[in-house]
Amino acid sequence: MLDPALQAQATVLVKEEAVLAGLPVIEAVFRTYGSNVTITYYHQDGEFVQAGKNQVALLEGNARDIVTVERTALNFVARLSGIATLTHHAVRSIAHTKTRLLDTRKTTPGWRMLEKDAVKAGGGWNHRYALDDMILIKDNHIALCGSVTQAIARARQATSISTRIEVEVDTIEQLKEAIVTDVDMILLDNMSLEAMREAVSLTKGKIPLEASGNMTLDRLPAVAQTGVDYISMGALTHAARSVDVGLDILFE
Repeated sequence: MLDPALQAQATVLVKEEAVLAGLPVIEAVFRTYGSNVTITYYHQDGEFVQAGKNQVALLEGNARDIVTVERTALNFVARLSGIATLTHHAVRSIAHTKTRLLDTRKTTPGWRMLEKDAVKAGGGWNHRYALDDMILIKDNHIALCGSVTQAIARARQATSISTRIEVEVDTIEQLKEAIVTDVDMILLDNMSLEAMREAVSLTKGKIPLEASGNMTLDRLPAVAQTGVDYISMGALTHAARSVDVGLDILFE
């Protein structure tokens, strides 16, 4: 339909309030396709843009390449900017506290590095990238080992002294058991606000506490005010809404 030699200019537009992420992926997608389209960026990852037609990049080159690749490139920017934007709002909601917001490994297969970079662009912090970054003892491990104490002891025996170990607990009784071990961090799973406050009181700042489970934007401030050190929120990557991103051909 298009003349193979036709050249064009096109602009990438973000049409709503957003924190940008994934812009460098535009170039990677075009290069993977084999195109030498020239890309000029007007913004960078982590920048906040207001609602409206924000021109974030200019594409110049073969028209057929631009219209062939545009949707794939835009999908990356829309998805990753959605994660960065949700993270931005979540971080702002607890900015008055000392609590840091973490992501999780609940990421799209093949997209983990990109999605975790988007969390950082939005002001969040990255938790584990992979299983070998840190040992996290969860409820199933505890059930199979027989107790919190046994699970931590077996994990410590199976790894080097430099490897950090975190254990998940869902009751105050399990927390008390974990406190007297050499665990490095404790995850409070689906605990009530009252239980979280008690956990903070019991640990006295000696062991970092992470709150997790059913975290929403509305709930974050109350959880942070309990005094926990971290909140992990899987929804940052598995439930973020894509931002409205489009591409328009420019005419002289």
